Order: sequence, then C-alpha cells, then structure tokens
Amino acid sequence: MTDLFNYHRRTASTTRVGDKPMGTGYPIRVQSMATVSTNDTEGCVAQARRIIDAGGEYVRFTTQGKREAENMRNINAGLRSEGITTPLVADVHFNAKVAEVAALYCEKVRINPGNYVDPARTFKHLEYSDEEYAQELLKIEDRLLPLLQICREHHTALRIGVNHGSLSDRIMSRYGDTPEGIVESCMEFLRICKREHFDDVVISIKASNTVVMVRSMRLLIDQMDKEDMHYPLHLGVTEAGEGEDGRIKSAVGIGALLADGIGDTIRVSLSEEPECEIPVARHLVDYVTRRESHPLIPGKVFEGFDYLRPERRPTVAVENIGGTQVPVVIINGTGKETFEGDLRPDFIYTGSQVPETTDGEQRYIVDFNVYDGRPGTCPIFPYNAMPWIGSVEAPLKFLVLPYGTPMEEYQACLKVHPEVVVVSVSRHANRLGEQRALVHEMMSAGLENPVVFCQAYTHTKEEKGDLQIEAAADMGALMIDGLTDGLWLMNEGDITAGDLAATAFGILQAARLRTSKTEYISCPGCGRTLYDLQSTIARIKEATRHLKGLKIGIMGCIVNGPGEMADADYGYVGAGPGKISLYRNKVCVEKNIPEEEAVAKLLHLIEQDQ
Repeated sequence: MTDLFNYHRRTASTTRVGDKPMGTGYPIRVQSMATVSTNDTEGCVAQARRIIDAGGEYVRFTTQGKREAENMRNINAGLRSEGITTPLVADVHFNAKVAEVAALYCEKVRINPGNYVDPARTFKHLEYSDEEYAQELLKIEDRLLPLLQICREHHTALRIGVNHGSLSDRIMSRYGDTPEGIVESCMEFLRICKREHFDDVVISIKASNTVVMVRSMRLLIDQMDKEDMHYPLHLGVTEAGEGEDGRIKSAVGIGALLADGIGDTIRVSLSEEPECEIPVARHLVDYVTRRESHPLIPGKVFEGFDYLRPERRPTVAVENIGGTQVPVVIINGTGKETFEGDLRPDFIYTGSQVPETTDGEQRYIVDFNVYDGRPGTCPIFPYNAMPWIGSVEAPLKFLVLPYGTPMEEYQACLKVHPEVVVVSVSRHANRLGEQRALVHEMMSAGLENPVVFCQAYTHTKEEKGDLQIEAAADMGALMIDGLTDGLWLMNEGDITAGDLAATAFGILQAARLRTSKTEYISCPGCGRTLYDLQSTIARIKEATRHLKGLKIGIMGCIVNGPGEMADADYGYVGAGPGKISLYRNKVCVEKNIPEEEAVAKLLHLIEQDQ
C-alpha cells in the first residue's frame, strides 16, 4: 500500500542489466536514447560516449530491422574496446525476430506489447468472441517464448514497454482507450514471464498525457501486487517536447510517481541532444530522493479518496477559485510587473503594500491588517489571525494554514466562513506529504473550502531550470490526485515575476488542468527519425506562436505518431525520407508532402479550420 504522506521507495525485485542492476537496494538509474542511425557505428559510439559522460547509466538504440540489430554487435564492441561497460538497450517495434537478434548483443531489449504481435494500430474496432480472444493471447506466447529463451541464455534483460500511443486495435476494442487497457496490454506479457520464471524484467508505461501515464502506472502496480509481481519500473513521459515545457511536463509526470516511491529507472524525453536529458533526470531523482528518512508525517487517508481513480475534490466556488473552475495562479510582486500574453497571474500578493491603483483586470492579495476594501484586492490571514476573519468584510479571503494546526481551531472557522480559500504551506522535508495530509484532514472533516498550494524556493535566475523541475515535481501528485484549486509559486532570488507566472501556468498545463498556450507534443527523436526534428520544431513554433490553446503533435516517424498525438488537434509526422504526412486529430489528411512545403501546409490546414 502506498504511503501518501511519508516517502518510501517501493519494494521491487532485482533485474540484472549488465553491470548495473536495478530494483530495491540499487540507485534509481537514469538513461537516454541515441538519435543517430543505428547503422552508423562511429556515430552511435560517439553519441553513447557523450550520454555516458553526462551520467547516463543505460543507453538505448532503435533497432527497426535486423541490419540495425546486427550492428549492435559492432557498437557494443566499439564501446567495450574503450573500457566502457555501460549497458546497451535495443528498442524493437513490429518485428519479433529483430528482438531475438538484438538480445544477442545488448544487455537489455525493449519490446512494445502494442505491436510486438498485433499489427500496427489503425483505430479500427474489432469484435472477438472469448474463444477468439484467447487464441490471440496464444499468439503472444508463441512469439515471446523464443525471445525469453535467448535472453535467459545470454543474460539479457527484457523491458516490456507499453506506449499509450501504440496500443493495439485488439486492446482498444476490448478495453477502450483507458488506463485499464494500457495495464492489461502489459499484464498479458508479464504473466508469461512469471509463469516461465523469467525474472530479469522491467516495465514501463508511457504517455504524452501525464494524467494517463500516472494513473496507468498506479493501476499497474495495484494489479501486479494482486498477482504477486514486483518487477522494477521505468518511468517517462513520452513526446514531452523540448525546452522549459518539456522539462516541466516530464517533472510533473515522473515526479508524481517518484514522490510516491515508484520508479527504478527514468528517462526524461526531450526533443534535444540526448545528453541534455541526463542532468534533468539526475536533478529530478536527487531532489525527490533526498526526502528519504524525513520526520514522520502522521497523516490519515480520507476514506472516500480513490488513489487509483482520483477525481477532483468537491469544493465551494469562491469567486474565481474552486468549484469547477480552472486552478488559479498566484505570485508575489509589486503590482508594476508586466506579463507575456495570456500568462498574467490571477492574483499578485503585494504584502503590506496596497496597490495605489487597480486596472480592473489584475487582482491583488494584501495582508489583512492593511486591507481597506478597495476593489480588486483581497485580504490574507496567517493561521494565528483566524479570530479576526469574521471582523473583516470581503467576498474572498485567504487563510495560510500549515499542517499541524489543531483541527478544532480551523474546522469551526472554515465551516462558518465558506468565503475563505485555504493556502497550504509547508517547510517540511517532504512538503508534498504535509500538503496532502492537510487536504485529507479537511476532507475527513467535511470541509469544502478551495485549497491553493504555496510552493516556495530559493534559486537564482541561472537556476530557473532547477526551480521548474522542483516545483513541477512537488505539484505532480497534488494535481493528479484532484486536490489543486490553485498554485502560488514563490522564490527568494532574482527569478522574475514573469518567469514565475509562466512556470506556474506551464505546470498546470502539463497536468491538463489549465490551457494557457499552444502545446507541442514532440518526440525526442531516435534513429528512426525521418527529418531534422529540432529545426522543424523551431519552425513550427515560430509559425504557430500566435495561436492559442491548440495541441500540435510533431513526430519523427509513424511508430507512435498517430497514437501519442491522438488527442492533438493537428499532427506533423515523418512518413519517409524527406516526406511528411499531416493529421487532423487521428485522421491523415495529406500524405507524403515534401518536407520543405510541410510547415506551410500545416499552417494553412490550421487556418482553414479556424
């Protein structure tokens, strides 16, 4: 059972992967994936060396055919001749025979249940009788058993890597596009591994949607526990994108699971050079795991909370906070700041300085003892000023409430004052645990006041990336759990108010709670990528920067393309060398466009629909 309030790593069995085993008793491993052609031996060795020099503990290569799988022998030999023993991983789609070859030359092989036996996903609905469905499962056994035997003989580990974007039509037809279907796609393969006593297994469930990814992984662990399986887990948000958005999105999804002790190896998938992924992954792991052995938080889970299928906590709407409204953004400032586009915060806290004028659009929070009732301002009370809440007339009030405040003191106040929004703060080594504990305590008491989570850091502007990773990781589980009515982001340092606001909006968007700008669902690239991914992303962003609230998928190849961007409005997918196909939702609307024309045609397609 997951402890929602105290950090403990999940107990996992040991999986041997070369000289870097994973599981309980071993560090959480970080890894990346090469982006050059796997037939380019020198290029692969050089790129692997850069990943390893950056701290990568596993290096993955795409092996889309037997030729690429065979060349893993040369890549392996090239690295070993330099004294590098880092385990290598082959990534296989569609062809079981390729996996059997790759298992001879790599320390681990990744297969995708969505296309290892089943044909490529076409979004067709298929009807099966129970007997026909059972026959389909036998096909998995026929394909998987030879691979398990080769892996056993060569001490090769197996990663069963489910991608939301490549679930088979068979699974989709029986279970729908659901976390339950994602989990069953994985369990079909795991049950065979367990029956055959093949234990060098690691599992991943990835999605570009952080909510789907986290909920699916929680369900998987629950199902594995029921069937007495305790294999190590690999975490990642696929097609996370690049730059700040990619880092924030990865930290929200991976951080939500790491914070609950889930995960034995991670990859932060960025549309950048692969060695750039490693420092982000390392900081994320180090930040979460340093809360190990923290002081006990005596929280108690609300009986009505469903960790596996959480829904948004019911709250009373207080003006624009709570109810069914999107979470608000709050930052500290003076009231003189300027903000980019739609990234203006809902509230600015100005402390004891009441803004001289208000423009009618921006709202302010001021200390209760200087609040004078002028339009556009709201009072905030520290928890020890609760007795004064009733004496101040205001339609919206904030109360700073740390966990540990005697419940009998605040419960009566909040029940009498539904206009109060709680601001949850924590200085605990595991702030997530304390903030969760407070809200569960409120739910158990039947309180429906909205809750804003205040996250405070101390970073310089050069460390802005660290703040983004840490804040996203701290908020991940709170958002997935459905507890978030707002985010108040603070920093004691020289990071600008505009950057703090943009980070807060980015965190909420990464959890699909509030859309403030166009989202780019872009893959990190690999040896299958059919065009210059990084320059193409830059061109598409520049061409679409004026658009608001769209999701645009940018995929290097067809393997996960249509699936991972299934909830995107538009897709740009590599169809062949120098050729691009364009999608509207799941439907391909134009095929094999010359690459030099494709961005303009994508923009034209979007403009036609506006």
